[in-house]
Amino acid sequence: GKFYALPQAPQQFKQLLMVGGVPKYFQIAPCFRDEDPRADRSPGEFYQLDLEIAFADNDETVFRELEPLFIELTEKFADKKCAQKPFPRIPYLEAMEKYGSDRPDLRFGMELVELTEELKNTGFSVFGNAIKNGGCVKAICCQGGAKLSRSQIDELTEMVKKEGAGGLAYIVLDTAGMKSPILKFLSQDEISTIVSKTHAQTGDIIFFGADTKEIVNKVLGKLRHHLGNAFSLNDPNVVAWAWITDFPMYELNKEGKLDFMHNPFSMPQGGLEALEKQDPLTIKAFQYDIIANGLELSSGAIRNYNPEIMYKAFELVGYSKEVVDEKFGAMIRAFEYGAPPHGGFAPGI
Repeated sequence: GKFYALPQAPQQFKQLLMVGGVPKYFQIAPCFRDEDPRADRSPGEFYQLDLEIAFADNDETVFRELEPLFIELTEKFADKKCAQKPFPRIPYLEAMEKYGSDRPDLRFGMELVELTEELKNTGFSVFGNAIKNGGCVKAICCQGGAKLSRSQIDELTEMVKKEGAGGLAYIVLDTAGMKSPILKFLSQDEISTIVSKTHAQTGDIIFFGADTKEIVNKVLGKLRHHLGNAFSLNDPNVVAWAWITDFPMYELNKEGKLDFMHNPFSMPQGGLEALEKQDPLTIKAFQYDIIANGLELSSGAIRNYNPEIMYKAFELVGYSKEVVDEKFGAMIRAFEYGAPPHGGFAPGI
């Protein structure tokens, strides 16, 4: 007749079980999120499958355990089709470059196409200045998009401006030829290259992003997602699962200081040597997400179970050994007795 609630995820407790000799652990438990409900999160209470696996020294150990479950839930329980089996493994940086998002909807293509090298000498100042300032030019081709009205294009322009874009350049390919305010600024060779690289056909529309890589990826990623919905490219009977892997260990926060990008207890790829010798912003973590149809459903990681590596990982973002001992002493002490490599995950069910 009693219950208890943890004020945080049970990750550290699961990890202690791995140290204590429990080879595998899972729980199905109700959870309560102490945060504002968001469109892609369960408001209030939800049920979670939380697990940890000993002797998991890489992502694939976890993927092999979970993927059959997700496939069975999709095909037998939900009676839907998996877009691809086994699930694609997409490194974080590749996802951002190709789709402008670390949780892309893979039920349709419309990948971002890099045009920076091809347009580096262009006479169109919007593209040229972005490249000269260290930025990039990318494009996406929306099949059938030539039927968008001018007012619809204006709405899309306002949408991308809210994401930080200065505007939204485009080229329409309809039966009467090409239409665009920017055509007069581009050479015939440049136009031919753009059409060729984007595989655009009559009836399509090409949209462009020109700015810093971060803004271009974000803007075109948002636009891609919007167009997928608008043109019903996302088949509701298909679930496009994918693993997003190799997340950066660190990033710069709003103050420009080094910070953990996600879970500070993830094992850095390359271990202690990477922390000591690499530029922190180039270090990847054994960290992964499972995504489906444009939603991130769970994050997981192979854990950092080595005290020396943990001290160094926290030192890089400004935490002393004393602070780490004070905040995470139980974990450190347990790991000093020897711990197997282990990893975990907690998707909502």
